[in-house]
Parts: sequence; C-alpha cells; structure tokens
Amino acid sequence: MRFMIFVIDDGLAPAGEVEMDAIGAFNDGLKAAGHFVMAEGIHSGDNAHIIDNRGGGGVVSPGSLYSEPERYTGFWIIEADDEAQALDIAQGASHACNRKVELRAYLG
Repeated sequence: MRFMIFVIDDGLAPAGEVEMDAIGAFNDGLKAAGHFVMAEGIHSGDNAHIIDNRGGGGVVSPGSLYSEPERYTGFWIIEADDEAQALDIAQGASHACNRKVELRAYLG
C-alpha cells in the first residue's frame, strides 16, 4: 500500500543541521527496508496558486487555500504493508524532522 506523509511546519524554526542529518538517516533506513518511494520539500504557501478551471473558467489565484500558521513544507511517499506499519513509519518521520506529520493512504 502507498501512503503520503506530509510534514507540517509553523515556519518559526527552520530545520537545522541536526534535523537534516536525522532526515537523511531516516530516508536511508526507508530505502534499506524497501519503504522509500520519494521525499521532497516544498515551498511555502506564499508561492502557491489556486487554479480553478472547472467549466473552462481559467481562474488562477495567488496563494494557498490554507492560511493557517501551520502549513505543509514537505512530504514522503512510502510503501507499507498496512496502515499499522505506515503509522509506525510516520512516527519515525515526525521524530526525524522534529515536526508534526499527517499520514494519508492512497486511494485504490
């Protein structure tokens, strides 16, 4: 099963060297165990755009749908046997990046 782990950040304390090293080690462990699909950081919502082309409307609005202090700043896509294993992996992700994370299963 595939899952996505979103990194949730309040933007108050950027990841430092210790966290980046922990994330690297976590990623290496995911790869070694066959769970790693991909991981990436993403820009803040300030650089986002909302696109609504339903019915050919062509509306493009700057910014994110979400204006909360917390936002997504990265993600992992993982392979796991089941939700219990994915939850365990997400615990490790939260610990490695020193941030809250959100786990969601792929549809299908």
